[in-house]
Amino acid sequence: MKREPAPAVARKLAKLGIRTPDDLVLHLPLRYEDETHLTAPEAAPAGKPVLVEARLERADVAFRPKRQLVVHAEGLVLRFLNFYGSQLKAFRRAAEDGLLVRAFGEVRAGFFGAEMVHPRYRLVAPGEPLAQALTPIYPTTAGLSQYALRKLVLEALDEAALDDSLPEELRRRYGLADIGASIRSLHRPAPDAPTVELTERTGPAWRRVKFDELLAQQLSMRMAYRARRSRSAIALPSNGPLLKRFLGKLPFRLTRAQSRAMAEILRDLALAHPMQRLLQGDVGSGKTIVAAIGCLAAIDAGCQAAVMAPTEILAEQHLRKFSEWLGPLGVPIAWLHGGLSAAEKNAVVRRLKEREPVIVIGTHALFQKKVGFARLALAVVDEQHRFGVQQRLALRKKSAEAAGSTTAKTAPVPHQLMMSATPIPRTLSMTYYADLDVSTIDQMPPGRRRVATRLAASGRRAEVLARIRAACAEGQQAYWVCPVIEESKEGDLQTAVDTFESLRIELKALRVGLLHGRLPPDEKASVMKAFVKGQLDLLVATTVIEVGVDVPNASLMVIEHAERFGLAQLHQLRGRIGRGARESVCILLYATPLSQTARARLKVIFEERDGFEIARQDLLQRGPGEFLGERQSGMPLLRYADLEKDEPLAHTAREAAGILLEKDPQAARRHVERWLGSRQENTRA
Repeated sequence: MKREPAPAVARKLAKLGIRTPDDLVLHLPLRYEDETHLTAPEAAPAGKPVLVEARLERADVAFRPKRQLVVHAEGLVLRFLNFYGSQLKAFRRAAEDGLLVRAFGEVRAGFFGAEMVHPRYRLVAPGEPLAQALTPIYPTTAGLSQYALRKLVLEALDEAALDDSLPEELRRRYGLADIGASIRSLHRPAPDAPTVELTERTGPAWRRVKFDELLAQQLSMRMAYRARRSRSAIALPSNGPLLKRFLGKLPFRLTRAQSRAMAEILRDLALAHPMQRLLQGDVGSGKTIVAAIGCLAAIDAGCQAAVMAPTEILAEQHLRKFSEWLGPLGVPIAWLHGGLSAAEKNAVVRRLKEREPVIVIGTHALFQKKVGFARLALAVVDEQHRFGVQQRLALRKKSAEAAGSTTAKTAPVPHQLMMSATPIPRTLSMTYYADLDVSTIDQMPPGRRRVATRLAASGRRAEVLARIRAACAEGQQAYWVCPVIEESKEGDLQTAVDTFESLRIELKALRVGLLHGRLPPDEKASVMKAFVKGQLDLLVATTVIEVGVDVPNASLMVIEHAERFGLAQLHQLRGRIGRGARESVCILLYATPLSQTARARLKVIFEERDGFEIARQDLLQRGPGEFLGERQSGMPLLRYADLEKDEPLAHTAREAAGILLEKDPQAARRHVERWLGSRQENTRA
């Protein structure tokens, strides 16, 4: 761009991720409209937008059935239900000057004959040439018109050099079209360009763009990985005295999968560069004990470890388990969360700034500004997809802050272990987690019972209540999960508060509790403690119980409005039961009629028990952006490549990334800069 856009326009462009001329050039069309030839109004096909040209006759404001601008032209009427006074004046002036209107839209039969409602239009002089290429339609944002954005994009395209960032040898090897020609043809496709290739995003031009995007992401991840390997970290012993004692006194045997994951993590921790590992495993596969073993290695080294969880309930669950497992060994454990008093928080903060070894367990409170660590060696982030990129970066930076005068570049970086009970499908892992080492626990501990899943329409609620009465009469406990806390825009959704009140009346003989995220921390802890101790029969809750709740006696779960939950949530919630000796049942109560999407989700959760297959289906249904949640916040999601359709291309890009980094690292950096620019930093999370 020769001229910088006005600040207001720049802010709108930034919302689209456009900050530089290169970003504009790479902002490719969503679709195209054909304005290269004219169609007579009477010959326009039904339901298909066409370009029509007619001489203007007059323009009037009609007031029935409601106020609207009606423009009469030869053989055509244009109708605008929303309009400005300036439009009326412009049409009248154009009619007086003998101008034509060139309108694009669907033609339909109206009171005066052929008409268009709210077409896109231009006022033109007779004989003005038609467009020589299809008209690109770009993704835009509120306040930035399609015309203004198109003008900016095409101006940037005219000024762009679009030199190829890939060596000719690599282009020949993978049969890649020229990048400059590809991008220009996508912005200005010829009138005879194959429509299917443009709309389906196939053909040589789209293949090159998708390849370059996938390659940039692979390169960025690998560069981040190499950069981390060049940093220093505290090497932690894999056979320290505490670790030996702990493993020698375990009251149960680790599964083969747990032992394998433990060995991989301890091997990484023993190195003098920072571990960056994802520990994934299905609900209840035993990830927490493996994380506790990693924390013990930090304590054996005289260092600190931090365990961050997304909710206070999960943080408290970790506190309980860590205290039960590591307390007998004399391991110091601290707890930091939002519910502590100022004095209690300050005491924990002071303790972390001393050099004594400690495992601190907490929520988002761990990365608050005033929290610092004297010697943080390991950061464990549980349910990592629930934290944003910047939040995870903030926790890692704590060790550099604690180093004081030591510069950030030379300060030891803590090892990082991220955990997820939402298994990452292979294609997604290869693309979005290429910068991580991955450990997978793909085996359940002995004693975990299969949970039976039942579907029930909301009209069968009375039968569900009878099932709860019978289960609780036998000494079992149950959950009733609701999607919202109190009445909202959702309108007909059963609320947790209302459900709690109605169930207390309908199930008078039972002890019913209520748990949701807006309760004060002390009250939440009290309710959960009562349920764990068996002092409550039924717990009405929101998804606050989705992770971290472990009550072996709870063998029945009802999920109300199950059609409103995602697959990952349903699977996580179902994993809260089946932890005891009894057969467990999860009842998915749904409202009718079901949408096609909701029906597909419920079918998957009803038929599947394997978390990896459920995750794969979830990816297919929702796409990577939603599946990944906040992990990609501020990160370059794929805009053009489709992980399902373009999986072979992703494999090719992965191979090419290794070759390019090895043979031409400078070209690799140029390629990443073109496609990702300032968004690269977040790959470090």
